[in-house]
This record gives sequence, C-alpha cells and structure tokens, in this order.
Amino acid sequence: MSILIIFNREPYDNTDVTWNGLRLVGKLMEKAQSVRIFLMNDAVDMARDACVPPEGYDQDLVIMLKDLISQGAMVKVCGTCMSRCGIYKNQPYCEGAEKSTMDELAEWVMSSNKVLTF
Repeated sequence: MSILIIFNREPYDNTDVTWNGLRLVGKLMEKAQSVRIFLMNDAVDMARDACVPPEGYDQDLVIMLKDLISQGAMVKVCGTCMSRCGIYKNQPYCEGAEKSTMDELAEWVMSSNKVLTF
C-alpha cells in the first residue's frame, strides 16, 4: 500500500493540523505502510531549518519531519513554492527533503493507493 500525504498549511498556524498529520505519518509507518510526503504552499517551511516553533509551542515540526525522513519517509517539496511561499522564502530545504515539481506530484498521486491532504 502506498500512501501520499500532501501538506499545504503553514507549519505553525495556531492549530495542530500539521502536527496531527505528522503524527499520522508516524503511526502509518509503524504499521509498515509506505508513506510519501509532499509539501507545498506554506507547508514548505516545514522542510527548512530556519523554521522554528513559536514561543510556547511544545512541538518542533521540523524535527518531527526529519525523524520521519530518517525512518524512511520520502519527502518532496514544491520547487516553485520555494520562492513564493512561507515565511522563509528562498531558504534551502533540509537534508532528505528533495526539491520537486508539480509533474512529480502528479506521478505520486497516480501511483498512490490513498491520498490525504492536511
């Protein structure tokens, strides 16, 4: 089973939507599911070391994403969004997060058994 999870939201948007999505990825991987993550729009900040939790937030989403990468999650990040989206425009993506294209996202969607968005 191949599962694609697409994140669109700013990582720290005063909700726990992104955090819960990352938690779901972890649980799916624990159940031996193949999970791929695509970051686009303001979610691209999650793959940038410059992105830090706001004061008082008890989770570091960048570290959570890096942990998932180290456990085998494939992560691609919209290359166009790199300069258009997020607070940290044009900042590099972290190791393991591959700059990608809409064409590659289309391929991932077509080859996935399930697609979820956050």
